[in-house]
Amino acid sequence: MNVVMLSNFFNHHQSELSNALWNYPDITYRFVETQQIPQERKKMGYRQSYPQKYVLRTYESKEQEIRCAEQLNRAETVIAGSAPESILRQRIKAGKLLFRYAERPLKHGPELLKYLPRLLKWNYRNPPGKPIYLLCASAYTAGDYRKFGLFKNRCYKWGYFPETRQYPNSDDLFIKKSKTTLLWCGRFLAWKHPDDALTVARRLKEAGVSFTLKMIGTGELENCLRQTIQAEGLQNCVELTGPMPPEQVRDYMEKAGIFLFTSDRQEGWGAVLNEAMNSGCAVVASDAIGSVPYLVKDRENGLVYHSGSVDELLEKVIWLLDRPEQQRRLGENACRTITELWNAQVAAERFIQLAQAILDGDPSPELFQEGPCSRAEVIREDWYRG
Repeated sequence: MNVVMLSNFFNHHQSELSNALWNYPDITYRFVETQQIPQERKKMGYRQSYPQKYVLRTYESKEQEIRCAEQLNRAETVIAGSAPESILRQRIKAGKLLFRYAERPLKHGPELLKYLPRLLKWNYRNPPGKPIYLLCASAYTAGDYRKFGLFKNRCYKWGYFPETRQYPNSDDLFIKKSKTTLLWCGRFLAWKHPDDALTVARRLKEAGVSFTLKMIGTGELENCLRQTIQAEGLQNCVELTGPMPPEQVRDYMEKAGIFLFTSDRQEGWGAVLNEAMNSGCAVVASDAIGSVPYLVKDRENGLVYHSGSVDELLEKVIWLLDRPEQQRRLGENACRTITELWNAQVAAERFIQLAQAILDGDPSPELFQEGPCSRAEVIREDWYRG
């Protein structure tokens, strides 16, 4: 089978899956990128230069653009992310198998004034009767597109699949962890709510709880966060580390007992959740984040709280700080979730099986009960009842 993945730029969130597909028996694989990495992402540690032989770049020359288009049209199956729609028109017109992978499109809510233009545009891009399927990089993606009459019985669970580290002896991982260390990681943006983490820190300090909060990242709220830390006297318990490469972020995760994930519905997926769970952190995550309903089973491999409820977030953090044995239980289960199910190797193997089943004539295969490439059902926005 000839497989091509199309996206804006190649990065570490796609390299593991790409490597798994590249090394899969009897599979020819290429990754087509259409732009260079934005400067903002480079500041976060993203690298433009990757040695992989399978990466093709449309922007290098006109000849290379033509070569990439030929690869896309010739492939038996294409996985298409964020990229110019024009590059897919010929393939769609020819009725060749296409998987779109997408986060939720309605990150800002329904936006009724945009409904009709979106209805027309999205249905034009995904004409009925064509073999176009949806890989949902958010638990909310299927429901958002269902509002526009799209991809019924053609939605499958997907996501981002960063590096999966194996820990043959869990003691080697957990002996390094500080049970009083909280970790937050991401861009300092309003919808990621880093201020909620600081509110938790302030209230923990007021309650006399022993802890350290480390916050990794940079962004438009950084100065505001620093001012808050200074004004509320949190210098001795809160550290802003600045941005760092992904490998170094993982080192911090491996030493932290608890990971705070505070974003709202604008967090399409949130690959830091994969990484924190793989690193054995006890995660406390907002229910509005796209990856949470897929990855986190409340009280089994992490804790979920209602998005925006700082009181609930604080309550669950205190519960974990008081119970280090529960930190380890949740962290071990979280790690297994990633190493055994939600990883690039499993995703690649299942995708090939799914694509082959469709190519063999099954228009809506159900091959797996859970995890990557299992059926993505529509879920309610208020799914979390804890």
